[in-house]
Amino acid sequence: MKKKIISNFVLLLLCMLLMPVHAETADPVPFVMQLTRSGDNYGHRRAFMQIDKVLNDLGEKNLKIEVVAYEDGIHALLENNEATSQLLTKLANRGVTFKACRISMRAWGLKEEDFPLEVEFVPAGAPEMIRLQMQGYKYWRP
Repeated sequence: MKKKIISNFVLLLLCMLLMPVHAETADPVPFVMQLTRSGDNYGHRRAFMQIDKVLNDLGEKNLKIEVVAYEDGIHALLENNEATSQLLTKLANRGVTFKACRISMRAWGLKEEDFPLEVEFVPAGAPEMIRLQMQGYKYWRP
């Protein structure tokens, strides 16, 4: 009888240890999106709309998204960009981080004042992309 109680207890402990962890306790999965192309044919707007859709479908608390813009993609983050400025603000309020490359800013003659407050600035876009991926971010191409 004592052996049966002990074996049942051990079995119960094993079952508890092997139970799946609830998704609520998991850390958000980090993704980084690179914007380097022009916004022709509303490409930047479509990329931001993809992010919005993914957040709706998978949940804001399950994802950590950073957008790094450089080369032609830097224009997606401009405050006066009618195609993206409202979406940028909406996505920033949902937890998306936006980063602008200072090298591209200099190349296009842009200043920090040309960007909304939600945008952060990094010295260079390509190294930032690599750094984030080295930290475990998954690459997402729009």
